[in-house]
Amino acid sequence: MVPVWSRCLTLVPLLFAAGACQQRRTAPAASSKELQGTWLQSTEETRGDTLFYRPNTYQFPPSRGRTGFAIGQAGRFTQFDVAPTDGLTGHDGTWTVPYPTHLRIHLADGSSPDYSLEIIDLHKGVLKLRRQ
Repeated sequence: MVPVWSRCLTLVPLLFAAGACQQRRTAPAASSKELQGTWLQSTEETRGDTLFYRPNTYQFPPSRGRTGFAIGQAGRFTQFDVAPTDGLTGHDGTWTVPYPTHLRIHLADGSSPDYSLEIIDLHKGVLKLRRQ
């Protein structure tokens, strides 16, 4: 007969594994250096109101242009829209941080009203946002 405490010890690794699976990552702060760079939308991965972006160096499948943006230092921001020739056209603007996981975007040319980007997650080269 196996003692009860011995059977309980076999459950300990399973409990630790289950706890590890349930750990949640928090979204990076909007001022994080990880966010700086040029991001293009991965329309193939976008689900509902959660927008997926990858660095512009990612090997995307062919498309007729991809929207995106560049987040620079000192509040510099450029929004990229698809041009009539399927290339990209840039709109310069600025970003600020009204809340820890939000960027407030203002485009200098007024081509779009001010908007916010809620940072949901940034992990392994995939940036998940919600535009508000």
